Amino acid sequence: MTGQNGSQDKNKKTAMLVSLTVAGMVAMSFAAVPAYKAFCQVTGWGGTTQRADAESDRTLAREVTVRFDATVGQGLSWRFKPEQVSQTLHIGETGLAFYEAENLTDRPITGRATFNVSPAKAGLYFRKIECFCFTEQTLQPGEKVSMPVTYFIDPGLDDDGNLDEVQTITLAYTFFPWDDAEPEPDIGG
Repeated sequence: MTGQNGSQDKNKKTAMLVSLTVAGMVAMSFAAVPAYKAFCQVTGWGGTTQRADAESDRTLAREVTVRFDATVGQGLSWRFKPEQVSQTLHIGETGLAFYEAENLTDRPITGRATFNVSPAKAGLYFRKIECFCFTEQTLQPGEKVSMPVTYFIDPGLDDDGNLDEVQTITLAYTFFPWDDAEPEPDIGG
C-alpha cells in the first residue's frame, strides 16, 4: 500500500507543481506589457521618447534635423499630418512643432496617438515637454485642430559615442481610436 500511496502523493505534488508553474506563467504574461512599457520609457528602447518637466539647461553647437511623420490607424476616420516637414535645431534648443488633425465624420471621435523616434537609439535623448500625445483627443464632427508638441534633444546625445553619426531624427505619430471614450448618449425614442 505504501507504493500506491507514495505514487499518488508524487502525482499530487507533480500536479501542484505544474499548476503553480502555469499560474506563474499566466501572471508573468499579464505583467510583461506594463514591465516592457516601463523598460522602454526608462531606456528609450524601441524609439520611446522621454518626458521632461522643463527645457534643457544648455544648448550645444551641434545641430540635428528633426523630421515629422504622421499616420492614422485602422478604424479612425481622421486626416492627420505634420504641419512642417522638418526642423533643424541645436542640441538642447527647444523646438515647437504642430500636427493637424481633422475628423472626417459627422460624429465626435476620440483618438490617442502613439509615438516613436528613429533611429530608435535616439529615443533616450528625445525629450517632450508638452505633447498632444499625453492625453486622448476628441474632435467634433468636421473639426480640424492644430496640435503642438514642445520638445528638445537632450545634450547627453552629444556625449554618447554610439550616436555620433546621428544627424536626423524622425518623430512619428500614429493616431488610433480610443476605446475608453465615454459612449455617446442614446437620444432615440
